[in-house]
Amino acid sequence: MLTPKLLPNQYKILGWFVLIPATICGIILASLGFDAKWITARVFAIWNKELFTKDQVFAFITTDISNTIIGTVFIVGGMLVAFSSEKQEDEFIAKLRLSSWMWAVLVNYILLILAFIFVYGMPFMNVMIYNMFTILILFIIRFNYLIYRTSKALADEK
Repeated sequence: MLTPKLLPNQYKILGWFVLIPATICGIILASLGFDAKWITARVFAIWNKELFTKDQVFAFITTDISNTIIGTVFIVGGMLVAFSSEKQEDEFIAKLRLSSWMWAVLVNYILLILAFIFVYGMPFMNVMIYNMFTILILFIIRFNYLIYRTSKALADEK
């Protein structure tokens, strides 16, 4: 079976060192209503629309980039964790990896459908923001749970 290329296992440790602080900062930022104003900078925007202003297309704007930095660092850390190989990467682990991705996508879209049906207004915008990260989070949780459960079952056999 042709297996996809994964990053070396060392990147998983780096990924956790990036992902955990980004998660903590993201939780703090969310508790502040995504309005922390920690880092303000002048950035290039393909499209910007503020309340009561006209659209700005391909323009430099001054804005808070805390959300951007924390979100980007979270995604990079999550991808390092998700796409790094295990110490012993074999076909069984590849099968667990694939089934975890499928499970994460399925659960993500079930949650999204429920949000479409039951969440309205500005809370729906928050759901869409969180949805950017849900598949990655669900995959990491599910895959590591299956690895843990499998290693525990193997240890119990011995």
